[in-house]
Amino acid sequence: MRAPTTASGSFASRTSTRPGTFRAQANTSSLARLGLASDEPVLWQHDRHEAYQAALDRLIAQGRVYGCACSRKEVALRAAELGLPAGVYPGTCRLGTHGRPVRAMRFLTTSGTTTFTDRLCGDFTQDVEHEVGDFVLKRADGLWAYQLAAIVDDIHQGVTDVVRGADLLDNTPRQIQLIEALGAQAPCYMHLPLVLNPEGQKLSKQQGATPLDEDDPLGELERAWMHLGFDRLGADSIHAFWDAALPLWKSRHAVP
Repeated sequence: MRAPTTASGSFASRTSTRPGTFRAQANTSSLARLGLASDEPVLWQHDRHEAYQAALDRLIAQGRVYGCACSRKEVALRAAELGLPAGVYPGTCRLGTHGRPVRAMRFLTTSGTTTFTDRLCGDFTQDVEHEVGDFVLKRADGLWAYQLAAIVDDIHQGVTDVVRGADLLDNTPRQIQLIEALGAQAPCYMHLPLVLNPEGQKLSKQQGATPLDEDDPLGELERAWMHLGFDRLGADSIHAFWDAALPLWKSRHAVP
């Protein structure tokens, strides 16, 4: 049985800076130590400008993207005036910027609800227009937003199944709208529970989380495996771990 592979669209720095690239390369190296390899050559997002621009141009031609002149402060103030939840874009520039310079490019969401069935969490429904608002595809600083870059790369690589953290569950309906606008079929999704600190916060560098112990990759795999609700395997090597884990995962989480 071969080792598992990862096939997410892109795993890379979002900028062209050296520190960002080095961090991204360190992440791929960490995955390799855990026995995880990519089915496809890794896509570096800072090399994908032309692909993202082509997707943006296609959406503009469809009337699904418009320029936005709002700052974050202006969005927050207007949303508060309208009684909208924090973070929801109020549609200020849907009908134009009225002479103000464009800062960002936003995706024009559709009205009504978007529903998908998550392999672990079940049915999830969201009214993207009212709960999120028209979201940014290209930022004011010129960088491509995660939503566009991830989707374009997934479509390019033919990704059929996305398995990721539950913190991205509510991102999925907007991504489905974007995928469909680009003429592609949405993949199957599965959102896994996050590892949290005692305060209930997602583990991150910002919260002082301990990094992976790269001297003990097998131990890290066993701990992650148990977090996902499985019994400890007690494997004596990375290869043996995956040989035992893969059939157990498939028996519990078979792709429909």
